Amino acid sequence: MATSGTTSTAQTLTTADGTPLKVSLSRAERRNRIRALLLVAPLFLFIIVFFLVPIGDMLFRSVENRVVGEVLHRTVPLLAMWDEANGELPSEDVFRALVEDFKQGREDRTIGKVGRRMNYEKSGMTSLFRSTARKARRIEQGPFKEALIKINKKWGDIKTWQLLKRESSALTLSYYLASVDMRFDDNGKVVRQPDDEQIYIKLFIRTLNLSALITVLCLALGYPISYLLATLPARTSNLLMILVLLPFWTSLLVRTTAWIALLQKEGVINDFLVALRLIGDENRLAMIHNATGTVVAMTHILLPFMVLPLYSVMKNIPESHVRAARSLGATPFTAFMRVYLPNTVPGIGAGAILVFIIAIGYYITPALVGGVSGTLIGNLIAYHMSTSLNWGLAAALGSVLLALVLALYLLYDKVVGIDNMKMG
Repeated sequence: MATSGTTSTAQTLTTADGTPLKVSLSRAERRNRIRALLLVAPLFLFIIVFFLVPIGDMLFRSVENRVVGEVLHRTVPLLAMWDEANGELPSEDVFRALVEDFKQGREDRTIGKVGRRMNYEKSGMTSLFRSTARKARRIEQGPFKEALIKINKKWGDIKTWQLLKRESSALTLSYYLASVDMRFDDNGKVVRQPDDEQIYIKLFIRTLNLSALITVLCLALGYPISYLLATLPARTSNLLMILVLLPFWTSLLVRTTAWIALLQKEGVINDFLVALRLIGDENRLAMIHNATGTVVAMTHILLPFMVLPLYSVMKNIPESHVRAARSLGATPFTAFMRVYLPNTVPGIGAGAILVFIIAIGYYITPALVGGVSGTLIGNLIAYHMSTSLNWGLAAALGSVLLALVLALYLLYDKVVGIDNMKMG
């Protein structure tokens, strides 16, 4: 009976204004959740606008192929009904629709877009579309098939029409195939590019190898620096930390240019080695415009990104741990390997991921000091974005690079565990 009375009293508890206590607590929790959501809303908005939307746009552009259907809007629906398996050219209606699309496309100045898009798949298409658009305005009546073939014999080749039909879809896999050195052949089958035209797979492998090498070098150089910063007195450590952060206050272009002056054949390092008679004047080292220049310059630029996570973790490791190991009979090396080093693994993981991900997408420094053998995949992405204007291929390359980074991230999480990574 006492228990029942207590329960009944607890259920009827109210606040000063008569609201049931349970309802009042629920409202307070709801207000706290809304307040917390409003505090992080700007961050969510920033991530959506400046991170998720650009990635979504990149993924869409990697398969988007609307230009052919929009410009050749009369031809594409008729071409979709063409049976290419019979080995015959499309009907006269298709040729007539193409002539009309050429006339309108020339007036709207959009036909060149189709030519450029088709030229990504087969060279010579740009000139074909431009010359045909220029001469098609004189075609007033049929037969349109004979008129177009007279303008250019390629319109009498069934392979041209097969290519046009395949690339008239609103979505395409051509960009992704090109990004991994593959393509559609004339019969629509996926085949590898000839050996002398394979570029991107080699660049992806080179990018991963050089990024891994740069990460290892940054770790080898950054670990002792971080250890020194963590063990020195605060006054000296703060002074040295300023030197570590000093590169952030210097323009990236200035730092890269400085390495060009240092590493070139007539540069400071080669002159110094010649002056010491370590090498002959005719045997100066080639350290620029190759992979060596890329590794040296990027290691210097990315080294602070390794030092800072390591230092923040080492600073929080109690000195008593190593002293305790020494007092129990461990040698300095054993105490370091068995006690100190395992405690720095979270900082190593954070620094390694940070350096590797930045290195894998770098393109400014490799473009200036890398030459042919030091170029990374980021340089080709930048080229297609700004020079060749093949945004679809650039987006596909970026998507493949993103997939590689995510795969390596998941592999790291599986082997090491992302929970073991710490920035401090």
